[in-house]
Amino acid sequence: MALAPKFAGQRFTAINAPALHTLELYLDYVCPYSAKMFNTIYSSVLPLIQQKYPSKVQILFRQQIQPWHPSSTLVHEAAVAVLKLEPGKFWEFSKALFDDAQSFYDVNVVQETRNQTYSRLAKVAAKVGLDEKEFLKLLWINDKPASDGSLNIGNAVTNDLKVLVKMNRLVGIHVTPTVIFDGVVDNSISSSFTGQQWEEWLEKNVA
Repeated sequence: MALAPKFAGQRFTAINAPALHTLELYLDYVCPYSAKMFNTIYSSVLPLIQQKYPSKVQILFRQQIQPWHPSSTLVHEAAVAVLKLEPGKFWEFSKALFDDAQSFYDVNVVQETRNQTYSRLAKVAAKVGLDEKEFLKLLWINDKPASDGSLNIGNAVTNDLKVLVKMNRLVGIHVTPTVIFDGVVDNSISSSFTGQQWEEWLEKNVA
């Protein structure tokens, strides 16, 4: 599936050149299996691609909201805010968010308001060098109706989030993580893949 320019921060390429193959990772920030896969990708696979396959494969991070965890929407909104403020920080922010993900799991957000959760997410953004106030401004929900009386006012990232949801619905992704390779779901890839297993998979499918 194509990637809109405003979501360019979701793409990882080792060099600025067309890639022959595309790995799409459908991940949810509050899914422990997504965290497991992302951490291996981040620490082992990205450096491997830079070293061995810089012009042969690209990776797309597809944000997959899992709505049975209400905070999933909020953490993905935070990632969209990063895409708006500083796209080049998207992967670094995602690493920081996955590292702190358990603090946004159900039992750790149930007693706080939506804006309180956003405030904690802004602290995560600050860890990777984003302006905390500007970041929070994109997420904050006013408790007053809009000038036209509307009560579902959303925030400054709502429209972009809607686009991401529409894109994922087009391909019918349900489970996280899900990996699509060159347009086809590859169920052989597990969240438990080690760096070595990823290296073997890439050698077989990309080299």
